[in-house]
Amino acid sequence: MNKGRILGIDYGTKRIGLAVTDSLQIISGPLKTVHSQDVLTFLKDYIPKENVVEIVIGNPMHLDGSLSGPQESLNNFIKSLSRTFPEVPIIKLDERFTSKMAMASLHATGASKKKKQNKEEIDLISAVLILQSHMEQKTFLKH
Repeated sequence: MNKGRILGIDYGTKRIGLAVTDSLQIISGPLKTVHSQDVLTFLKDYIPKENVVEIVIGNPMHLDGSLSGPQESLNNFIKSLSRTFPEVPIIKLDERFTSKMAMASLHATGASKKKKQNKEEIDLISAVLILQSHMEQKTFLKH
């Protein structure tokens, strides 16, 4: 019973971290980091080929709940995604603390100092955390 994949996105103006679920939407894992100017080209190939049925994108926020980060750039990216993939729902998810959690997970795994300083690795882990958070919310809402 194939449900289709869910794609998680950690948006950045330089790099975009991507994570994806399996086709049963049980397990999520890192996909890759793509330069922001190349991401639509990558996704135009990936989304139809891998049957992506939902996109979850991190929405950066401050502790007080106000928006942070490059909101105009993020909104333009979401509009481009919507035009390119009108049949795929796009969900914005509060991504507060994902970068800190990504750093903490690298630290907990005993990653080398070089790996901890690799921003691509942090973007990738952040995308996984965004996707996992979404999947947990969906599971919670079912029960």
